[in-house]
Amino acid sequence: MPCPKVMVDPAVPDEIAELLRGHRELLLGMRTGWAPVRKRRYDPTLGIVASAAAGVAALLAVAAGFGFFLEERYTSFVVVMTVAALLVVGVLLRPRTDAEVARRRAQELDVYENALLYEGRFVLAEDLDEGSRALLARARAAVEAVMESRVNAEGLLDGVRNAVMLPEQEWEIARLLAKLSALRREHEEVVAEGLTPEVAAVAEPLGEALASSEQAVLARVEALERYAGHVAEAERAFRARRQIERFGAKLPRYEELLAESGADSSAVPELGRLTEDADRLEETLRDSVTSAHEAFRHLNG
Repeated sequence: MPCPKVMVDPAVPDEIAELLRGHRELLLGMRTGWAPVRKRRYDPTLGIVASAAAGVAALLAVAAGFGFFLEERYTSFVVVMTVAALLVVGVLLRPRTDAEVARRRAQELDVYENALLYEGRFVLAEDLDEGSRALLARARAAVEAVMESRVNAEGLLDGVRNAVMLPEQEWEIARLLAKLSALRREHEEVVAEGLTPEVAAVAEPLGEALASSEQAVLARVEALERYAGHVAEAERAFRARRQIERFGAKLPRYEELLAESGADSSAVPELGRLTEDADRLEETLRDSVTSAHEAFRHLNG
């Protein structure tokens, strides 16, 4: 699973979070200094008045033109009718404010202002180095595996706490990885210049601090993955139990067919084992769900 393109703090209002996620290119542009063009608001009334005035002038010119025609002043008629035609064409072809362009500019401004307001509350994939993107992708895969599981949907897990805590965990991982990536890039840039022995003595523990921080974040990701692993085991047992139940419901029909057909009755005991298998799967499911709850409490701690 790829790294999320835009991670937003779950505490950010949903509509703002969706706005930011849907305009990644604008957020990337802001990283390089882009800002929306702020133009004076266009008043559509001015355009309507101008069009109406041009229309009235065209009508008057046409009326005058017909007067010249009746008076057989054909040169004046041609001139006036040409002017009228130009006025009509001018009204039809007059540049209008494109509604779509206006809407896009308003949206760009909305994204820009909210990105400034919620600076530090979202992370772009481009903010992360390669190693950090890989870790965030693992965290996202674990969270989605839990949230999309049937055992979660059926309420065998704590669905409400999952829906709140798992996004918070994922966001915290993304936030820490963004800080780690930024510091690691700066550290590597300085080291690449070549260090004197004095500076190297300082740089080494700083590098160790970065590595230690990465290990701490890795531990968070692995805790998520352990939880997802327990959920996956519960999911397997849940699915198998449901399949056994479906077969068990049809067991009398299988037995009836065997009896009527005179087939080998030795198959009947094998079919009877379905009940035993269902019992074992029920126990496995309970154990798996219990393990998942334990992992969840550890993750939350």
